[in-house]
Amino acid sequence: MLESLSVPKRRVAAQFVLPGGSSRDVLVFLAEAAAGYSGGERLSDLLNNSGSQFIPAIDAGTNAMTFVRCENLALVRVAAEIEPNAVDQFTIPTEHEVEVTMVDGTKLRGLITYVLPEAHSRLTDYLNNSAPPFFPLLEGERVALINKRHVAYVETLRR
Repeated sequence: MLESLSVPKRRVAAQFVLPGGSSRDVLVFLAEAAAGYSGGERLSDLLNNSGSQFIPAIDAGTNAMTFVRCENLALVRVAAEIEPNAVDQFTIPTEHEVEVTMVDGTKLRGLITYVLPEAHSRLTDYLNNSAPPFFPLLEGERVALINKRHVAYVETLRR
């Protein structure tokens, strides 16, 4: 009876990175379906909207169950196909190539993409008002979900 009430989950490989740069490869559990769009739950959904302080993960090296406190993660990396861009196909997004410097001095380079009304479409508008607690930075084949609490500054780069 209880099995019929469980939510189907899939295991997704991710890298948890703590302030200072130490990292851990894990498998996180994401729901097969998500409200509002097709394709299932994204890792950003879990980090930004779960309402939970801790999320379960399996350590990829030891197979130990681990419970990770989200607010203490500096960032989480996942394959780009696991974290598709949420921008709809009929809207031209604003894109900024940036370098993000974390509080510990770590530097990340990539692309921030978003859609906002033209009057409020500056990068500062996005970072201050629209970006979720963990905002995506496209790093080629990976997406870094960066915890805003651990960001020192964001610098735009010339294209």
